[in-house]
Amino acid sequence: MSNRTLRVNELIQREISAILRQRHQSEAVAITVTEVRVAPDLRDARVFVSIVGDADSIEKKLRWLRARAREIRTELGGRIVLKYMPRFTYVLDDSAIRGSRILRLLDEVEPVKADES
Repeated sequence: MSNRTLRVNELIQREISAILRQRHQSEAVAITVTEVRVAPDLRDARVFVSIVGDADSIEKKLRWLRARAREIRTELGGRIVLKYMPRFTYVLDDSAIRGSRILRLLDEVEPVKADES
């Protein structure tokens, strides 16, 4: 991945987070943009989001976010200048959920005691 792509990823992540905080604070309070991966041609981007809540509220927030993809893209176009403004695909980043599940499983495993001989 080129330095330019990395910079664009970080810039888009920062600006989408700012848009959510400033324009949609009440609806987006439980949404965190964790990562953005822009295609090398800058035409498409995957926006990974972490959402706090139960399965129903996570699905509702994800649908809400996807319904506002065009609005967020338009707002972003006014904030940053790129040759192409990517189309966003919002993806649930469940790494925090998986991480907490792994930690919970590790806590359940009894430690192996060394032989005292």
